[in-house]
Amino acid sequence: MADIIRLLPEHLANQIAAGEVVQRPASVVKELLENSVDARSTSIQLIVKDAGKQLIQVVDDGLGMTETDARMCFERHATSKIQTTEDLFRIRTMGFRGEAMASIAAVAQVELKSRARGTELGTCLTIEANEVIKQEPTAMAEGTVVSVKNLFYNVPARRNFLKSNPVEMRHILDEFQRVALANPEIAFSLYQNEVEVMNLPAGKLSQRIVSVFGKEYKEQLASCEENTPFLNIRGYIGKPEFAKKSRGEQFFFVNNRFIKSQYLNHAVLTAYEGLLPKDSFPFYVLFLEIAPETIDINVHPTKTEIKFEDEKTVYAIVRAAVKQSLGLHNIAPSLDFGADVNYIPLQPMKFPASTDFEAAPARAPRASAEPPVSQPVTTTFASKAFSGGGGSGSGERDESFFTPSALREFAKSNNAENNLESKLFSDEEAFPAASAGMMGGSKTLQVHQKYILVQVKSGLMMVDQQAAQERILYEKYSQALGKRSGASQQLLFPQTLQLSPSDFSLVMELAEEFSALGFVLHEFGANTIAVNGIPAEIPLRDERELIEGLLEQYKNNLSSLKVDRQENLARAMAKRVSSRLTGRLNDQEMNALVDQLFACQVPNYTPSGQKTLVILQLSQLQELFLKS
Repeated sequence: MADIIRLLPEHLANQIAAGEVVQRPASVVKELLENSVDARSTSIQLIVKDAGKQLIQVVDDGLGMTETDARMCFERHATSKIQTTEDLFRIRTMGFRGEAMASIAAVAQVELKSRARGTELGTCLTIEANEVIKQEPTAMAEGTVVSVKNLFYNVPARRNFLKSNPVEMRHILDEFQRVALANPEIAFSLYQNEVEVMNLPAGKLSQRIVSVFGKEYKEQLASCEENTPFLNIRGYIGKPEFAKKSRGEQFFFVNNRFIKSQYLNHAVLTAYEGLLPKDSFPFYVLFLEIAPETIDINVHPTKTEIKFEDEKTVYAIVRAAVKQSLGLHNIAPSLDFGADVNYIPLQPMKFPASTDFEAAPARAPRASAEPPVSQPVTTTFASKAFSGGGGSGSGERDESFFTPSALREFAKSNNAENNLESKLFSDEEAFPAASAGMMGGSKTLQVHQKYILVQVKSGLMMVDQQAAQERILYEKYSQALGKRSGASQQLLFPQTLQLSPSDFSLVMELAEEFSALGFVLHEFGANTIAVNGIPAEIPLRDERELIEGLLEQYKNNLSSLKVDRQENLARAMAKRVSSRLTGRLNDQEMNALVDQLFACQVPNYTPSGQKTLVILQLSQLQELFLKS
């Protein structure tokens, strides 16, 4: 039998290694930036074209390389950082495997120019698919310039799997931000297609955070520091009231290397226990300094996952440090031990004699100038969404607000469970005004501006007002995205929004979808957009909050759902807009809302699975009164 095991050719071995190290343009950016940091640079410039597919160039003023080193850095397993086995356990620099440059050169056209400090001339090296095309002296400033052109030009299958330019650019921004946060003492700049995206001067960590994320972060930062013989922690955490619904602004650095750790993230969230709104995530940038021999950073090819020798101790110290920081900055609630709670006199609550708790608004007693209780006070809702388009909620008819088509749709979706077509009130059985009591002849009643009560044949139906809005809007926006037919209302005074680079890139990525929904957005300078119009029927109120909230909801969906872009945006839009359409409704608006809900394809659930309505059977209502 002939021998069948052979050594792989060098170029094939490099392409296999590239499959692990170089997954997309952002992978190249990460490796090149880390090399520049290790070269003790004071200024690093990143230039990308076509989201890195055409060009990725990193310019630094670091130590530079000699002619021999410039050639050797493209060999596999060639590194200046490891000489003995013991060195593996004392690594404090970034990349160290010696595969990055060889892997990049295997799948791209690379030009390297480098001049070591103290030398008169530099060297220029051109490599394609790991083959040296030329190497010659060149005049240049001290430092290194690495240009990676036409990434994956010789691996077309890998190039075809790359995402759109905005998506790839967002990944590049993520890597750039991580390296920039880890090294605030180094000046960084980023240019995309010859346009400056970010310019970060050297400074303190707090200054770098504000430069990266925006000026509004200045007021939410709380310093966090803890020093122990085992572990040192420093950095900043965000105040609870600024927590966001989406992840993405949580950063852990161990020995200045960015890592991802659900275990440590849980430690931080535990420290915030009782302070955060539901499903919210605080901002934090925390640096952990620990002996290199107590961690294993070679768990993952990208080295973003590590193992701790003593995880429980690290968890406890991180949690204690964050909790202490919250207490020191008066963020966490504290007890006032100076006050004797046993002897505080209790004052009885006093209300004006004219106060009517049934008809009064939730937050204040009724004024004497308001009409008496017998004349129900209703406030017309500002949104056009309840104007009863198509005649379903016009309020001009006296019969039941359940249209025959709505009844059929609702019955179909619930037939197996309740056979509601026979249980709902018919037109002839609609209760009269006398039996409606305080509803004043209406067939609906609003409770606490949150729920709508409707009498049905089998008992009582309760509709969650906001959940119903979310279902109605979701189907409306899904249809608009599919047909590209969203209507728009122009703003009298256009607003400009300064976004973070990642959010700006996301808006550019979703430009077509935003336009289909009815947004009229235009690029207005670096990381700035001008809002000239928003979808029709949305109340005109703080367009900045609307768009920022929409982006946060979209990013939150990305981390928790596996849906396409249009589905994600329709869900995010419905969630955010429905939170605005709350408040007191009059009879016409309540009827229109229920009509529109039952006209939906799936009226009884929101897109996320929350119930929009609940029916209490007569027997259930009776049990409430019979129980002792």
